[in-house]
Formats: sequence, C-alpha cells, structure tokens
Amino acid sequence: MKRYFVPLAVFVVLMVFLAIGLTQKPRELPSALLGKPAPAFVLPTLNTPTTSLSTRDLRGQVWVLNVWASWCVACRDEHATMVEMAKLKLVPIYGLNYKDQRADALGWLARFGNPYVASLSDTDGLVGIDYGVYGVPETFVIDKAGVIRRKFVGPVTAQTVRDEIVPLVARLNS
Repeated sequence: MKRYFVPLAVFVVLMVFLAIGLTQKPRELPSALLGKPAPAFVLPTLNTPTTSLSTRDLRGQVWVLNVWASWCVACRDEHATMVEMAKLKLVPIYGLNYKDQRADALGWLARFGNPYVASLSDTDGLVGIDYGVYGVPETFVIDKAGVIRRKFVGPVTAQTVRDEIVPLVARLNS
C-alpha cells in the first residue's frame, strides 16, 4: 500500500500544476521589464543603414516598439492592424526587424505597407534578447521617460488597439 502512495501523490501534484497552467492566458506572460527602463540600443535603420536611431532619440515621447520579421507568419496577420494603427497617428510606431535579411524586410514593407516611423535592423537579435523577445511579433508601449508600460506577445489585433493601446497611450500622454 505504501509503495503506491508516493507515485499517487506525485501524480496528484502534477495534475494540480497542469490544471493551474491550463487556466493561464499564454499571451499575457509577465515581463520582468514592465515598469523598468527600456533596454538601451543604437541600431541602424532598415531604410538607411548608415543612419542609426537610439532609445535616447526617443525620450520625451510615448512610443510603440513592434518586433517583426519578414519570415514571420503571425507578423503578416498583425501587419494590417499596425498599418491601421499608424493611420490613427495616435503614437509613433517603431519597428524592430528581428533576425532578418535587409532585402527581405524592405521587400515585405514595400508589399504590405510601412507603418513605422523607422524600422531598426536587429540582424543578430541581440536587442531582441535584451527586450526578452522569444518569438515574433511582440509589441511594447514605452512612456516618455523610456519606461516599458505594456508588452503584447503575439499579433496585436484591432480590438487590442481599441481596448488597450489607445487608452494606455492617452493616459501616458496626459
């Protein structure tokens, strides 16, 4: 009888953890960076590699950083939403082109539209690592002081823009 107790107890504990895990929302993963300064970067722009942009250049404004790649299927699903959000002129959107080839990325933007004030080239993915990116797309809302206020994992939808990004940006700009 005792020899069955330990495996049964382990099984019950594993089932409890599984049940808890199944109730979580995978797109709402907590980020250790929320409420902390956005990691600093100086990166070349995709359009003009001889020109660079840094987090210091973006201070004093609320901005969105959208991590994307031309090889990313989910990015294609999200891209129309980013284009529509850019048309609202609510907040400047900067792209972080993640682990991509410049020619592929430029072709992709030419084909699907360019919602970005500038898209930055993170060919090696090092800035993405600093931001805790583990898959694309990911989107960050960053305040005037350069602090990350929200992270969205996966494609941003029109509903997310309407219900979460618009009110957050309005609050951060007031």
